[in-house]
Amino acid sequence: MGLRAYQMKARQEIHKGFEDFNRQLGILPTGGGKTILFSRLAQDYQPQRTLILAHREELITQAVDKLRSSTGLQAQVEMGDDRASLDAPVVVASVQTLMREKRRERWPRDHFGLVVVDEAHHALADSYLNTLGHFDDHAKVLGVTATPDRGDKKNLGRYFENIACEISLLELIQQGWLAPIKVKTVPLGMDLRGVRTTAGDFNADDLGHALEPYLEQIADVLVEHRHRKTLVFLPLIAVSKRFAEICRERGLLAEHIDGQSTERQATLERFRKDEIRVLTNAMLLTEGYDEPSIDCVVCLRPTKVRALYSQIIGRGTRMYGGKDHLLVLDFLWQAEEHSLMRPANLIAEDEADAKALTEKLGGEGDLEEAREEVNADRTRSLTERLSQNRTRRGSVLDPLELAVTLNEAALAEYVPTMAWQAQSPTSKQLDVLKNFGLDTMGVLSKGHASLLLDRLITRRKLGLATPKQVRVMRRYGHGRPETATFEEAKAFLNAQFANH
Repeated sequence: MGLRAYQMKARQEIHKGFEDFNRQLGILPTGGGKTILFSRLAQDYQPQRTLILAHREELITQAVDKLRSSTGLQAQVEMGDDRASLDAPVVVASVQTLMREKRRERWPRDHFGLVVVDEAHHALADSYLNTLGHFDDHAKVLGVTATPDRGDKKNLGRYFENIACEISLLELIQQGWLAPIKVKTVPLGMDLRGVRTTAGDFNADDLGHALEPYLEQIADVLVEHRHRKTLVFLPLIAVSKRFAEICRERGLLAEHIDGQSTERQATLERFRKDEIRVLTNAMLLTEGYDEPSIDCVVCLRPTKVRALYSQIIGRGTRMYGGKDHLLVLDFLWQAEEHSLMRPANLIAEDEADAKALTEKLGGEGDLEEAREEVNADRTRSLTERLSQNRTRRGSVLDPLELAVTLNEAALAEYVPTMAWQAQSPTSKQLDVLKNFGLDTMGVLSKGHASLLLDRLITRRKLGLATPKQVRVMRRYGHGRPETATFEEAKAFLNAQFANH
C-alpha cells in the first residue's frame, strides 16, 4: 500500500525530527491516514520493535489490520487476557492494560525502539504518562492526532517536544483526498445552560433528557435530506433507539446500533449496502469506524471537546464515488458561546477565529469559502497595519509585508506552541532569511524563523514567484500573483515593463 505525497513528506519530517527530539507529534486530520503512516514508520524501525498505544478496541484492531495490509508486519495484541510475545516485531497495546504495573513491568524499559501514541490528545492522562515514562528514556515517542487548535498544541507541549509534521483538514480537501464540507445551520432552541459538566464535557444523561422533546422536530429535518446517507450521534442509547424509531415512523430507513447490539456487524453491513440510510448511535462510532459513503453527519451530542467533535464529523469526510461533499447539519443550541464546538472549530486556530468563521458561514455555507473570506479579512487588516506602520521603503520585506504579499496572515501573527519555538532565532536562520531578502528585525522567535524559512524554501523548490515578484505583480494588477510560477511572473513583469 503506497503512501500519498503528504504522507511521504510527513514520514521524512518525522525521521528528520527524531535527530533532535525524542518526543514528537504528527498532526493529520481524521481520514488523513495516520494509521498507514505510523505502520510504515514501524516498518522503518525494524529490527527495533515498535509499541503502539491506543485506548479503544476498535483502534487496536484497526492498527493490527493496517499494519498487516500495508507492510506485512504481523502485530500482536497486549490487552486484557491477550498477551503479546516478547519476540513480536510490533505490539499493539491497550493503555488501560499497560497502566497496570504488573503488566507494564513484563516489558523491559529498553524493549522498544519506537512508541506510537494513537489519538495523542489523550497523552497527558496519567494512564499514558505512567506507561510512556516506563519506555521513553530508551525509545523515540511519536504521538499522532487530528489537527488540534493552538491551545491544544500548547498543552501537548508539556510532554511532546516538537511538531514534526502537520497537515490541515482544508489542505487535504484542496488536494482532493477529503470531501469538501458544507454546513447547514438548523435553529433548534434547546437550552444547554442548565446541563451539568462532567469530566470537562456536557453530562450525557442531562443532554439526553434535554434533547428528547426535540427529536420529532429533528427527524422532520432529516426527511428533507432523505436522499443522503446519514450518521447521527446522540448522548444516550435509549435516546438513540427512540430517535431511530421516530425516523422510521416518517418513512426513513433508520436503525440504531450500540456496543451491546447482537447484530452489530450485520447492521453496519446493511448501512454499507444502503439498506439503511440513517444510522443512529450513542457515541459508539467516533473512532476506528470507516464508511466513506456517508455524506451527512448529524451531531446531536453537543460537546465542549474539540477532539471529540473532530472525530464525529470526520466519519463523513472520506471521499467516495459520486460524493461531492459532506453535509453537516448544525443544530443550534443555547449555550455558552466560548465552550460549544461547532463546524468552524474544525479549522479554527482559536476561539476568536472560530467566531469569525461562524459569522462567515451564516446559516449555510462552505468551510473552505469561509476560510478564504476570513483570511482575506485578516490580510486586509494586516495591510492597514502595514500602511500605518511603514517607516521604510526599499527592496527588502519584513514579516508583516511578507504576510500581506503572500496572503498568509499566519506569517505575521505567529504564536509559539512548543518550548523550542519560543527561543531566540539562531544566527544561521537570520542569515538565510537575509539572503532571501527579508528584514529580520520583525522575526519574533526561533519557531517564527522556522515558519518563514519553510514558506520561502518551499516556494523556491516549487518554482513559485519570489515574494518581491509577487509584490510588484500585485501592484500591476495580477489577480493571484502568490500562485504564479517564477517563469510566469518573469514573463508578466517583462510585459508590463515593456509597455512603460
